[in-house]
Amino acid sequence: MEDTQSVATLMDSTTSKIQLLQKAFAELESHRAVTLNLQWKQLEEHFNGLQKSLKRRFTELEDQEKEFETKIVQSTEILEKRQAAVIAKEQASLQRLQEKRDAAVSAISIALEKHRNPCSVEPTVINCEVQDEPSVLEEKPDNVTEIGQVTGDTWKSFQDGVVEVKSYPELVNLCRNMDSEGLHKFISDNRKNLAALREEIPLALRASTNPASLVLDSLNGFYNSDVSISDAKKDANLLGLRRTCIMLLECLSTLLNTLDIDSISSIISENIRGRAKAIAEEWNLKLDELDVDANNGNSLEAHAFLQLLATFSISSNFNQENLSKLIPMVSRRRQTADLCRSLGLSDRMPGVIDVLINNGRHIDAVNLAFAFELTEQFPPVSLLKSYLNEASKASTPLNSGNASPTVQNDVNEKELSALKAVLKCIEDHKLEEQYLVDPLQKRVHQLEKVKADKKKATEVAKPQSKRPRPNGVGTGPRVNNVVTEKNFYPRMTDRYPQPVYDRPYAYPGPTSTHVPSFMGAPAYNFSPGHDFFGNGYHYQAPYLH
Repeated sequence: MEDTQSVATLMDSTTSKIQLLQKAFAELESHRAVTLNLQWKQLEEHFNGLQKSLKRRFTELEDQEKEFETKIVQSTEILEKRQAAVIAKEQASLQRLQEKRDAAVSAISIALEKHRNPCSVEPTVINCEVQDEPSVLEEKPDNVTEIGQVTGDTWKSFQDGVVEVKSYPELVNLCRNMDSEGLHKFISDNRKNLAALREEIPLALRASTNPASLVLDSLNGFYNSDVSISDAKKDANLLGLRRTCIMLLECLSTLLNTLDIDSISSIISENIRGRAKAIAEEWNLKLDELDVDANNGNSLEAHAFLQLLATFSISSNFNQENLSKLIPMVSRRRQTADLCRSLGLSDRMPGVIDVLINNGRHIDAVNLAFAFELTEQFPPVSLLKSYLNEASKASTPLNSGNASPTVQNDVNEKELSALKAVLKCIEDHKLEEQYLVDPLQKRVHQLEKVKADKKKATEVAKPQSKRPRPNGVGTGPRVNNVVTEKNFYPRMTDRYPQPVYDRPYAYPGPTSTHVPSFMGAPAYNFSPGHDFFGNGYHYQAPYLH
């Protein structure tokens, strides 16, 4: 600033110096002996031009200095904001790390306590059947043990003693008798209460003399030789059986996680491990025949294969790269992240996510990125926007109005499904602050309105049947002069006798959930929005078949 003020002072003194120069020039003219061709006006114009040029340049330099100072202030503010964001992320990461550490320490403490006192007495709440009465506390007997760390001696006591389950005591008898077929049938009959079954099957497996062998026996029929690959996708009974097999493998894995090393070694013997390996090798050969379900990330076959490897710890016998190529086949199953960790595939997740993105399955990629904390490498918001952009590009050629109504309806339905999937993903991962949902919701309402209008137009175009008369009489032709008291003519035999059916009608009982096979109804019936085993992401409705 001092240099600037000195320059301005010098420029202001230019006028006085020019006046002094004028006086000196006049004095010079008065003493000249020879006439000079140089006039004072020329000198004055020259110096005035220099003064204006200097002032203009000085003004430009001042403006540049102010602009530079403004940029410095802005850059400083940006750096401070970024520094604050980095500090906030560090604090959040430290907080998450501390929470995980506390949870791990707590889990270790609980496991050690249960290991020291495996049969400790704890109160349990027994709900009274009479309404509006308080619950009764009852102490558990010493021979009843919940899921916890189990030693080898405790495992023997389970086989000889009593195993308590809350809702389905029949499970204990089925497991004790090693009845794999009966176990399948029981799960099928009670498939509406799968959450309770998932909790009690690991307890019931403790009553079995060999739970691993029981689960391996239950895998018989997973691949029915009488059913082709294409027909298997339409066989509801076979699909239900496969889901049950996956659930039993998961329940056995849950049980093994509560045992110590000696108990696990006694259950997963070399013979059992060899049987599991043989089944896995047989299933591995059949995975090459998978079709659309595998490409859409909802393959029961690939899921069962990977769960078999994880449960019996035989993944080392198979190529890790080939196993990672199977992950996109099960990317929509809710157990995918846990399976990858159990199989030691966490390091290969970036490659798996790249494959999903290249195949247009950005929703699955976002889910895995959050599951394995790879959101810095794979930003979820940009992936979701890219997914919607591709969906909109697919419908752009049809916006000209030349497409048939059926094709246009299919395109609108796909776009609507994609929007709902993105909204569900944003809600699940709490991305509302990063991705505004209002424009997406407006587009959803618009497409739903178009869909509803077309549905109304279709219903109006359909011919409506006649309404029945108020007195309950049908709409048949009126017959006059009918004699009701006397029958003048004997009843004629039917010209075309009634057909005789080969099978009688079958009416299922009130408690039976199995339907005879000749009726063609599947034994596993589910509502469109119901996930049989909770195995799929619900926001991916457009992908599930």
